[in-house]
Amino acid sequence: MADTWWSHAAVTHCLVALFGMGSWISVNSLWVELPVIVNILPEEWNLPAYLSVLIAFGNLGPLVVTLIHHFAPGRLNEQLLIHTIQAMAVVAAALLALLWDHETEVAGRKHSLAFLLLSFILAFVCCTSNVSFLPFMFRYPPQYIRTFFIGQGLSALFPCMVALGQGVGKLECVEVNGTVQPHQYKENFPTQNFFWFLFVMLAVSGLCFAALSRRISGDTEAVQEVTTPDPEPQVDEGHPLQNGGLVSKEEVELEKPEVALETSVTFWTPRNIYLLVLLGLSNALTNGVLPSVQTFSCLPYGNMTFHLSVILGNIANPLACFVAMFVLLRSSVGLGVMAFAGCVFASYLMALAALSPCPPLLGSAAGISLVVISWIVFTGLFSYLKVIIGTLLHEAGHAALLWCGVFIQAGSLIGALSIFPLVNIYQVFHRSQDCVNNCTT
Repeated sequence: MADTWWSHAAVTHCLVALFGMGSWISVNSLWVELPVIVNILPEEWNLPAYLSVLIAFGNLGPLVVTLIHHFAPGRLNEQLLIHTIQAMAVVAAALLALLWDHETEVAGRKHSLAFLLLSFILAFVCCTSNVSFLPFMFRYPPQYIRTFFIGQGLSALFPCMVALGQGVGKLECVEVNGTVQPHQYKENFPTQNFFWFLFVMLAVSGLCFAALSRRISGDTEAVQEVTTPDPEPQVDEGHPLQNGGLVSKEEVELEKPEVALETSVTFWTPRNIYLLVLLGLSNALTNGVLPSVQTFSCLPYGNMTFHLSVILGNIANPLACFVAMFVLLRSSVGLGVMAFAGCVFASYLMALAALSPCPPLLGSAAGISLVVISWIVFTGLFSYLKVIIGTLLHEAGHAALLWCGVFIQAGSLIGALSIFPLVNIYQVFHRSQDCVNNCTT
């Protein structure tokens, strides 16, 4: 009875989703909590710029992993790597909960050195997860890749919901001595508790990965039984996963050198390059460019508009991944049309950010509806696109999933670096002031 329960597909899907949740929950949590910690840490509103740089340096992890895969194919123990970075994340989250507001004097000025250092470790883990978690998922049938991306969607949704419960960013315009001033409400629970929530989520993700690893090692004999000669003919689709069975660690290790040898011949086809370019573009927009200007595109319409855009957008992410489990679009033209539609909505949101603090339809229900719907559709389209491309690349083998993670991370990095100077150096985008008519001529 216990074995039957343990082997059930629903259990595997749940474990995979919670495992995928741990991939980017750390960085998402840091961004969600920014409205609270910028009012406490000495860097104040320069803190987002520091975080952007630290996340960029976190790409050293994917670079090292990619070089190892290239120059020593088959030598990297993926399970050990994942256990290591997950342990680093759990320890860093615990220390963050204890030391996040600790200040250190550097060159005569106070800095939150502990927060910045621990944030770098968490960013390093998140960036490295894209080139380690996805290749590990090669051991599972393609439908579990979609579940994995649902988990990545939850990594944005869960911190956002907790931040809502915390009351992040709640303010009210009150009249004081004849003038209207913003009044910031105190949070329902402190930042320390929020970071303990992050610690628990990362620990859950680590335990789920340990359970998945145990399932693979425990199912090795069963897989070998399935792969013995079968009296009934089976359709060969070019990959052992296509029949829905698990692949043991030994089979993956045997395939790695073979895949590395054949990658230059079989993988770099025009279609796969096209898919990787779409993947890089989608991640540049969803993980780099648009999040950096979300406040500029939403806050002129009010705090409620901003919160609705964040919450409903984060709900659209896992929902689109769930839809991808049942509706798999394989057409290259269809994927291109979907990417173009997503870029149209992204262009509208960028235009709103550029026109801040006086975007069109300001103060009208139509303006609020358009910006919220645009964020929902933009996030949903590109989330669906990323899951579909990940599924299609899964069918190309282990090396394809490695390159999938590389392009996800490269796109995110290029997007973040391209928008960073516009926001933080040249100040192209302008913030709206609370409780003030920003458009008085």
